[in-house]
Amino acid sequence: MNKEIVSKTSDYFKKKGIILPTVSELSNPHSIDEDLRFKLKTLDKDAMDPLNLFRVHWFNNRDHSDFSKVPEHIVLPSEFTGVEAKIIVNIGRLFPLITAHKVLAAYGCLLPRILNGSFDYEKNKAVWPSTGNYCRGGIAISRILGLKSVAILPEGMSKERFFWLEKWVENKNDIIKTKGTESNVKEIYDACKELKKDPKNDIINQFDEYYNYAIHRAVTGPSFEKSFLEIKGDSNLTPRFYVSASGSSGTLAAGDYLKDHFNLKIAVVEAIECPTLLNNGYGEHNIQGIGDKHVPLIHNVMNTDFVVGISDKATNNLNMIFNTKEGQKFLISKKGFDSNFVNRLPEFGFSTIANILASIKLAQYMNLGSDDAIITVATDGADLYLSELEKTKKEFNGIYDETACAEIFGQYLKGIATDHTLELNQREKERIFNLGYYTWVEQQGIDIEEFEKRRNQNFWNEHFQNMLSLDNRVKEFNNM
Repeated sequence: MNKEIVSKTSDYFKKKGIILPTVSELSNPHSIDEDLRFKLKTLDKDAMDPLNLFRVHWFNNRDHSDFSKVPEHIVLPSEFTGVEAKIIVNIGRLFPLITAHKVLAAYGCLLPRILNGSFDYEKNKAVWPSTGNYCRGGIAISRILGLKSVAILPEGMSKERFFWLEKWVENKNDIIKTKGTESNVKEIYDACKELKKDPKNDIINQFDEYYNYAIHRAVTGPSFEKSFLEIKGDSNLTPRFYVSASGSSGTLAAGDYLKDHFNLKIAVVEAIECPTLLNNGYGEHNIQGIGDKHVPLIHNVMNTDFVVGISDKATNNLNMIFNTKEGQKFLISKKGFDSNFVNRLPEFGFSTIANILASIKLAQYMNLGSDDAIITVATDGADLYLSELEKTKKEFNGIYDETACAEIFGQYLKGIATDHTLELNQREKERIFNLGYYTWVEQQGIDIEEFEKRRNQNFWNEHFQNMLSLDNRVKEFNNM
């Protein structure tokens, strides 16, 4: 710990009126000081105000006037999914500043740097590599705290991500666009390697930051537990799976918490157009936000039970009927779905649709019944993909009508099969784990002993406990 920098940063934050929330406050925001909660009632959720740090959790209500009893969620109707199992979707678009939950990961990764004095606000610049939402979260947290920052993301990501970044960065040169799209993570790493040559640049890479894993296990996991228990009530409902797309594998870590408490299985989702975990990785896809062509260092592979592949054709097309007047009219008038439910479908972004489809596949594959539940997550909403919607529309050559909607619905939702579903035995887990060697040891220079430690669950438990232990240090920092 660099006590001098910690003290300097504490003074700087005090002058700016910044108070840091603890991990336990983000896990249970009802424990946040009443005066702070009162101030939040009239504060814009997107304001560049440090008080919005106390909204970086899953319990924001829909108008952000207060905190809800449990995280906002949707239980998908069986008429929609075609399976008896209850699929519970926890909603991430109610997070402040970026309308996506990755702002939580950014805070969790930056927090220890502030507390141990490794980040000097006068000298250092936070570099946030991502395929979109994490770098936006990093920029938001940095601006709130008065820190210099840079976003790195592929040039082919949705226009909405760049529109947001241009409004939030101090200088447009702080947006670095790498070649490619969702499938080009290595190009991001290459850009980071160049920036790392300047010691003032602090690379906060979500793919190898264990605090990204730990914050989701400590905050997202307990939050999803509470939403499930609210739904369960006095019934016999039992959670069987936690389903999450790979991405950085941060959100996936909530499954480790849920497995400890419910003994459920963990399933990771990826695009079949680039089947890294299923088939060692190749190709390209458009399920933005889920990453590919490598196994993140923070993926607890040996605790993962299933891999499920979903096509980006499914997510592209379902996104269209969920978010167009033609599609919504079809769902209500022809399929008979409740309008209140259909009006909530825009809360599902690309990766969310993939998570839902994977959940349906697993329910079919395991023959789950009405007493079984699958917990999954909506990382963001459709508002971040409006430009992608227009791209999909063009594929219909101007003939996008009721017949087209019926074909999409039948093929990509009602036509779901159990293909591209892999139950991981020990040998398969070892294969996927070893696949990470090429990225992390050979390309990124991680020590082989550090790489191998990740096979043992004690390694991950220690990082989880380290995250929880930060609370006392946060309180000391705030009181300095």
